[in-house]
Amino acid sequence: MSRARPTRWLLLLLAVPAMAAFAGTHEYRYDTVHSQIVFSIDHDGYSRPFGRLHIARGWLRLDPDDLGHAGTELDIDLAGVDMGDAGWDKAVCGHALLDCAHYREAHFVSHSVERTDADHGVLHGTLTLHGVSRPLAIPFRLNRVARTLYGLHAVAGISATASLDRTDFGITAFPNSIGHQVSVWMELEAIRDDHASNDTPAAKDTP
Repeated sequence: MSRARPTRWLLLLLAVPAMAAFAGTHEYRYDTVHSQIVFSIDHDGYSRPFGRLHIARGWLRLDPDDLGHAGTELDIDLAGVDMGDAGWDKAVCGHALLDCAHYREAHFVSHSVERTDADHGVLHGTLTLHGVSRPLAIPFRLNRVARTLYGLHAVAGISATASLDRTDFGITAFPNSIGHQVSVWMELEAIRDDHASNDTPAAKDTP
């Protein structure tokens, strides 16, 4: 037992710097490879097929111990929509629906966070889609903030959901065959980068 005690204290001492490294508010840039957005919408009552989107760029501001001060801004690549079929992709991206030629990306920026418990909250912000801006609430769960297996990066992982009415954004075509309500699921990873917000579209467009 006498040998076990020093070992136990040594492990606790080693853990303290690791925990301190994630304390406080830090910025993260979204990992566009490991972040995905999946959506589903009714198809004439037969099924609710899925499509997939990717984040083009964006940042996350986070304190794991105080989710009430979290914030984010990101762009979603609409032109890269994946419905599992090239013809279907083209139709969804066409003028009647997403109109990717004119609105290649959607943009979301948060305004406030409603914290519900230590790991959950609701992000309140504005989504700009198809040239129209509307408020959007996004319930989320903070899954983990830690270093990768080989210690290369500090990563924050988040799961989130949302629901929106496409007609609120002026996407009104095919009302008898395509549903109005769109369900959205987000699985997001972001890499620690305390200058991430400098790479936002707003920052790029500012002279």
